[in-house]
This record gives sequence, structure tokens and C-alpha cells, in this order.
Amino acid sequence: MKEELNYIGQKIINNRKILANSVAELQKNLYDSSQNYLIRYQDTDNNRASHLIELLGKSLIDKQQLSNEIVAWAKTEAGYLVDTISLTKALRSLAFYRTVIWDVFTEELEQQQFAALTMLDVSKIIDPLLDEISAVFGEVFQDHSNKLMKIAYTALEELSVPVVPINKNVAVVPLIGEIDTHRSQLILEVTMEESSKLKLEYLILDVTGVPVIDTMVADNLFKVIYALKLLGVETIITGIRPEIAQTIVSIGVNFKGVTTFADLPTALSSIDLKVVHQN
Repeated sequence: MKEELNYIGQKIINNRKILANSVAELQKNLYDSSQNYLIRYQDTDNNRASHLIELLGKSLIDKQQLSNEIVAWAKTEAGYLVDTISLTKALRSLAFYRTVIWDVFTEELEQQQFAALTMLDVSKIIDPLLDEISAVFGEVFQDHSNKLMKIAYTALEELSVPVVPINKNVAVVPLIGEIDTHRSQLILEVTMEESSKLKLEYLILDVTGVPVIDTMVADNLFKVIYALKLLGVETIITGIRPEIAQTIVSIGVNFKGVTTFADLPTALSSIDLKVVHQN
């Protein structure tokens, strides 16, 4: 039995280049719409496929633990595939290795009259290795997907704090929706960065679209106002609705020292008057 496994394993290793080309031919049909992948794959001269086939052949010869090498190959291959094809196609492409190698087994079974148990032993050795690669593929593709989602979510968050320049010295931030601790930190970071970049003198936080202003929200706004003050930016709050004002008074939030206006046009008019007066 061992001699038969050694024979098949060595044959796989000796013919790894030919088998790799066979895998590539099968993949062409699968990747017919993924030209970028085909071009990049052909440029590597099938070295990666050949390396995996060699590892599979070695596993039959001495049954050594090749898990680390298999995982390393899988991570490298998945990293190569993740930007070019879907996980479904990647897993289907992996099945081609099994197909090509089993063709060798079938040929040897007929020519050398190997025992059926030999084929079973081959399957017990190689199948778990291919399954391990499939698991790594899944992890790499999932991590990549999570990374893309995080980037998209971050971009969406930044859009939730739009800094709209009115002129070279004034900008408005129309806030819509709830302001929790995470978003308040984002407001702080974005307003400080944009205020410094635009060299603003005034920044208007319009809270017309904020449904609730409680103690926590007010405290978060105060932190933004104080931080911007350190940059030399005067912050103005507009759009506090009557019902919101009543809530603020009832919970004892003190907006003393904070410039507020009923609406945006009034605030802009006030800034123009200040500029004229200074000139």
C-alpha cells in the first residue's frame, strides 16, 4: 500500500508542471469573463498551481504534516484571487486540482491494477488538505469583504458630517439625525480637520435636523465648540426648535457663552454684519 502511494505521489510531483497546465486549461473556461485574472495568472507561469500539486504529491509519499505550507499557499493564492474573482469561482477552481489528480489515479489504477483501498487512502490524505484550503479561502475573502464594508461605512459616516463652505471664512455643517458619542467624535474630527484646511473663522452647526438634544448631546456639542475655539474658529449653533429649547431648559442645560441663532439666514446675516463692522 505504501509503495503504491509513494509511486502515485512521485508521479504527481514529477508531472506537476503538466498537471498545473491542465488545471489552467480548466480554469480558462471558468474565468472566460475575468480577463484580468487570466492575464495575471498566465504571467506567473503556473508556478503557484505547480507548487500546490507538488505539496499534494509529497503528502502521499511520507504523510508528513504539511498544514503550515498548505495554509501559506492558500493565503497567498486567496490574496491573489480576492481582487479578481468571486469566492464561488475561487472554490470551483480549487476543485480542478482534485479533478486533474484523480485523472492520474484513474490511469494508474487501470495500468498498475492498484487496490481500491489505495484510492481510498489517497482521498483520505488529499481531501482534507483541499478542504483546509477552502476554509482559508473563505476566511481571506470574508476579511476582504469586511475591509471593503468598513471603508464604505467610514466614507458614509464622513458624508454624515458635511462641511459646506459659504465663503473663504465661513462654513456650515448641517447635522441630521441622532448624535451619539461615536458620531460626536466624528463631528469633532471632521470639523477640526476641515476648519484648519479651509482656514475658517466661523463654523455654523445647524441642528435643525437633530431630533433630540439632551445632556449628552449638548456636552458633545460643547466639546466641539471648545476644540474649535482653540483653533481660533468661532462656532455658532442654529436651528434649535422651540420644543427642543423647552427640553434644554427643563433638563438644565446651559448654553451660556454659546452663540445661537434661530435659523441659518439670521446667523449668516450676523456674520456679515460683524465682518463689515471689523472693516
